[in-house]
Amino acid sequence: MLVWERPEPSNRPVLAPLSRERIVRAAIELADADGLVAVSLRKVAAALDVGPMRLYGYIDTKEELLDLMVNAVHAEIHPTGDDWREVLRSQAEATRRAAQQHEWLADLIGGRPQLGPNTLAIGDAVLGAMSDVDLDVVVPAVAAVNAYVVGAVRREISERRAERASGMDLRQYQAATGPYLQRTFAAGQFPALATVVRDGPHLSADETFRVGLEFLLDGIEARISR
Repeated sequence: MLVWERPEPSNRPVLAPLSRERIVRAAIELADADGLVAVSLRKVAAALDVGPMRLYGYIDTKEELLDLMVNAVHAEIHPTGDDWREVLRSQAEATRRAAQQHEWLADLIGGRPQLGPNTLAIGDAVLGAMSDVDLDVVVPAVAAVNAYVVGAVRREISERRAERASGMDLRQYQAATGPYLQRTFAAGQFPALATVVRDGPHLSADETFRVGLEFLLDGIEARISR
């Protein structure tokens, strides 16, 4: 039986009462502080000041715990809007904000389908906003937006982690690598790339995400209008 359908153990008089909600909240706090490497049943039990065996019955495996964590964070995502485009945009932006708040989420989204009730509610809201659109368009359109969000979020979080690891922010990194690129471009190599680096727009992370998302939504709208 999946964790979503399995009842919790009955209440028992113990020194430290447990619930799946308390376990998941403790796991999220560990992950927010130190990443998924800090999450294990043993470490979560220690954070709750209980023995690891106490967690079994509530959660069978670490994989179940990760699923519950993802579902809990999806409670922070509320797609809103008066039409499908606004709903898809708000879902994408809210997912990005959730990943910025909980960087570990970027490591867990985009894999196997998430079946938690909060995750399913988001999918239902998005699909409900597109109820007047042909399913042959809805299915690949939603998949395309999800793929864009997953890719963009993972790249952004990877860049944030790289900055912390190197100790250099974006401007410092550009200053350090700029002379190399200048020498390479001056030699006549990669002319198209040189033009973009020299003359192209330099967008912030927020602008890059939003502009790319609007390109994608424009394409979906054009397909719907056919």
